[in-house]
Amino acid sequence: MKIIIDAMGGDHAPLEIVKGALAGQKRWDVEIVLTGDKKAVWEAVKSCGVETLPRGVEIVGTSETVEMCDDPSTVFRRKKDTSMGVGLTMLRDGKGDAFISAGSTGALLTGATLLVKRVRGIRRAAMAPVIPTTTGKAVLIDCGANAECTPEYLVQFAYLGSFYAKRTLGIEKPRVGLLNIGAEDSKGTALQKETLGWLQKAGAEGHLHFIGNIEAKEAIKGGCDVIVTDGFTGNVMLKSMEGTGSYAGSALKAMFGKNLLTKLAAGLVMPGLKAFKAELDPNKVGGTAFIGISKPVIKAHGSSNAEAIENAVLQAKQFALSGIIDDIEKNIDLMKVEKE
Repeated sequence: MKIIIDAMGGDHAPLEIVKGALAGQKRWDVEIVLTGDKKAVWEAVKSCGVETLPRGVEIVGTSETVEMCDDPSTVFRRKKDTSMGVGLTMLRDGKGDAFISAGSTGALLTGATLLVKRVRGIRRAAMAPVIPTTTGKAVLIDCGANAECTPEYLVQFAYLGSFYAKRTLGIEKPRVGLLNIGAEDSKGTALQKETLGWLQKAGAEGHLHFIGNIEAKEAIKGGCDVIVTDGFTGNVMLKSMEGTGSYAGSALKAMFGKNLLTKLAAGLVMPGLKAFKAELDPNKVGGTAFIGISKPVIKAHGSSNAEAIENAVLQAKQFALSGIIDDIEKNIDLMKVEKE
């Protein structure tokens, strides 16, 4: 298994990216290809206390980097030798089994679509972060915060999310819910109402285990395994969860630090608190998969540290071995919305 990593993408590149890649290569038993400025990558390798590249680690030199300010729609035409573009091209050409980048989300999705290509028949690739719930985990699937959504896209996302939950979370029959402001069929905008009808049809025909509309509060309680949503609403939900987790952590810290008695109580519940914090820590997950691209592409968050990249390597390996792309290719016809 060979994982290609954009060494120049992210707020802490290349040092944290390289450090995480080296740790991931050793821990998860994979080969690693680092793309980026050869001198900078080598300096990062040496900063990790490594003077000679370990067996199974390779550096592919590039002369340019995708910056956060670059226009995703034009960057790969203007810059032909970026660490992201070269890595995606290598993936397309079969020189690796998966690709990871902590760089610009828009540029990575555009590059994956233009260079690696979508699975034939997929209208738009989707992002599928796995989020914690009170009963386990769920896949939140959308097309990105700034992308326009249609019922056709959301129906595809429901299938993509179901395949992903089955393959990555091990759920044989994932419950699919449409994120809305209420459970009633009359709730939501025209987008939610039309999408609801198509998903109900898919559920009635036995193609999806669709449970209907679901509110965010019920989704977080574990009310479904796949949360289908437009990108804007999904992003607001994710950011709200992150903020709530941060607030809860600060509030608990202040509560347990009041006096000796509360400090003693904190010692008793500390293992549970640490586990709760880990559930909300993006570094423990590694990244988010792009579902619908013909080969595995993982978006690590922009502030990824070495731990995040190490875990992203595992995520990329598992995704490459999961068989989800085969599932998508075999079921394309089911995802089509045929309007009368």
